Amino acid sequence: MSEVTSLPLLGDPGDVLGSFAGMTLYVILFAVIFAESGILVGFWLPGDTILFAAGLVAADPAADVSIVVVAVGVAVVASAGAVVGYATGSHLGRPYLERRHARALGRTEEFYRRFGAVTLIAARFVPWARTFAPVLAGAVAMPRHRFGVAVVIGAVVWGTGLTLLGYEAASIPGLRDAALWIALVVIVVSVLAGAVGELFRRRVARPRGLGGSSGTSPH
Repeated sequence: MSEVTSLPLLGDPGDVLGSFAGMTLYVILFAVIFAESGILVGFWLPGDTILFAAGLVAADPAADVSIVVVAVGVAVVASAGAVVGYATGSHLGRPYLERRHARALGRTEEFYRRFGAVTLIAARFVPWARTFAPVLAGAVAMPRHRFGVAVVIGAVVWGTGLTLLGYEAASIPGLRDAALWIALVVIVVSVLAGAVGELFRRRVARPRGLGGSSGTSPH
C-alpha cells in the first residue's frame, strides 16, 4: 500500500525531466541576456538568435517552457543588465573604457551623437552596441530618468518582441515539429561562433598590443 501511495508523490519521470529542461533553459537564457545587456565581457553573445530560439522552444508543448515567463523575464533581465552597465560606466569612467574598448566605445558614441537617448532602444538590435550603450551612458552621466525609460522600452521591444516572433514562427507548417531541435542547434552554433570570434579577435589584437600601439580609437 505504501508503494502505491508514494508513487504519485514522485511524479512522472517525463514531467520531471521536462521541468528540469525548462528550468535549465530559463537559467541559460536569462544569464545570456543579462550579460549581453551591459556586462562588458558579454558583447560577443548572440542575444538575438537565442531570444528567437527561446520563442521556438516555448511553442513546443513537450518543452514545458512558458512563453509568458520567457517574454516577461527577458525584458526584466535585459533592463537589469543595462542598469548594471550604467553603474559600471559611472564607476569606471571614460578613460578606462577608452583604454580597454576604444573601438566599440567610439562606434557607440557615434550612435549617441546621432540619436541621443533613443540610442538605448536602437542599440538593442546591434550586438556590440547593446552591451556598450548602457556603459557609455553611465560614463557620460546620462540623466537616470531618461536612461531608465529608454532602457525599459528597448528591453521590451527587443527582448519580448524577438521572443514572441520566434513563438509565432513555430506555427509555420513543417517548422513546429522540428522547433525544439532547430532552436537547440541555433543556440549551440551561435554561442560557439561568438566564442571563436572573440578568441580570434584577441589573438589578432595581441601582436598589436605587444608592438606598443596605444588604446586610442582608430580613425
